[in-house]
Amino acid sequence: MADWILLALVGSATYLLLQKSVARLSKVPWRILWLVMMMPPLIWVLGRQVFQYEMPPLLMLGLFLASYFTSMTLVRRGRLRPPTAGSQPGAENTSPVAGSDRESLLEAEEEKEDSAADLASAALVHTPISEVPREKLNHCFPWNVFYLQSVEYRPQAIICRGNLRADPTEAYERVQRNVENTFGKRFLVVLQEGFAGKPFFALVPNPAARRSLTRQQEWPLLALGLLLFTFWTTLTAGAQAAGVGPDRLLHLPSLLKGLPYAVGILAILGSHEGIRYWVARRHGIKTSLPYFIPVPFVLGTFGAFIELKEPVPNRKVLFDIAIAGPLAGSLVALAMLLLGLSFSAPGDPPAVPEGQLTPISFHRIDPRLSVLLAILARMVLGDQLQPGQVIDLHPLAFAGWLGLVVIAFNLVPVGQLDGGHIVHAIYGQQMGANVGRVTRWLVLLLALTVQPWLLLWALLLFVISSADEPALNDVTELDEGRDLLGLGMLTLLVLILLPVPPFLQSWLALA
Repeated sequence: MADWILLALVGSATYLLLQKSVARLSKVPWRILWLVMMMPPLIWVLGRQVFQYEMPPLLMLGLFLASYFTSMTLVRRGRLRPPTAGSQPGAENTSPVAGSDRESLLEAEEEKEDSAADLASAALVHTPISEVPREKLNHCFPWNVFYLQSVEYRPQAIICRGNLRADPTEAYERVQRNVENTFGKRFLVVLQEGFAGKPFFALVPNPAARRSLTRQQEWPLLALGLLLFTFWTTLTAGAQAAGVGPDRLLHLPSLLKGLPYAVGILAILGSHEGIRYWVARRHGIKTSLPYFIPVPFVLGTFGAFIELKEPVPNRKVLFDIAIAGPLAGSLVALAMLLLGLSFSAPGDPPAVPEGQLTPISFHRIDPRLSVLLAILARMVLGDQLQPGQVIDLHPLAFAGWLGLVVIAFNLVPVGQLDGGHIVHAIYGQQMGANVGRVTRWLVLLLALTVQPWLLLWALLLFVISSADEPALNDVTELDEGRDLLGLGMLTLLVLILLPVPPFLQSWLALA
């Protein structure tokens, strides 16, 4: 039954993500893409449940590779590319690259330009962009700041190429101010790195200028209702984990046994989203209220989220918003885990096949599942924890551990996850996308070898775009302090997800 639930969750998430994203980018029917992407997990579940056959990890990896490259090929071949209308003379790339090399370079650069244009996909433009006079654009780009060489008129953006002659921050502020003085609030100004690191400007229609009739409203009562419902579902989940039967969940003293878990998990999620909300508002970015996601089974919640309603102005602000949630949430989770471990006790492990780790459960957890968990368990329990033993977790400790796992999932450097934002802010959008592509395969390999409990997340990573949306000024780099803090959070991700290697098990006296 667990395998079928896993398949249903993966299938539903993939279905919704493809419907919202790929459907508008490709002529290939997204339902066909869904079938291609769901083929490996479907074969895996059928093999286990119907034919009682456990597929070898290498065969599963081959199936995922075939599915991935097939789906990517279908998307690329069916990609919708609007014609370039109204291009000005000299706008074409005259680089002396010939044949397929030239085409591949142009395609790579067009993908970056399209990501800038995606900021305005929901905007309503009454007058064609191609009618914007070139003379007015020339006045927006002072020659001593950005020497404008060519202009490309696209359906959703004006691409302005040239040579950057000033500090990126100074250049962006000058051009943005000139564009606002010339065109009012009609355009957002985007500064991105193009091919070979050469920056270019893109003027995209400003959605805020057309949003007066479709203004989004806040729903504080909905946010409060979801919070209360999530408190109830986590309370019942914690009570059931503490041994309370379903028939006793309406008995208040029995239900309150789940209070440590409910308070712990809500505190972690609340601090994660609450600090992000505060940081975004402090930077002047409009955002929704934090919304919790209750589920009436298993863990009691699927987390919480906020939605940014405005583009991020630069990579520093992108980093601050991305790092704030995991940093605050991890501090709360670590405090709860340390406190909960002091109320936990070691115990004998259940019978498992030789060479395998004890699976995660509410009650018992093998400290060798995580490097960070092993170090903290040895620090708190000391000599009480004998080699080969597991830990009977207090509900508060389990809430802290679960919070760290959720934070680690969000720190995976892929696409629009917090980890993807962090890598994008540190290394730039293109490098961040490349890191995301590699990370997806590394997590899948980890799940198929030593951490099978990561399989669901590994599968979901393949339906998340590896590229993050650009900031308006996507060229100005971070300072050293932010770089070090970002690398520190990515190190925390590795310590949470990696199992304890043999040499460290001996050093910590766990085996």
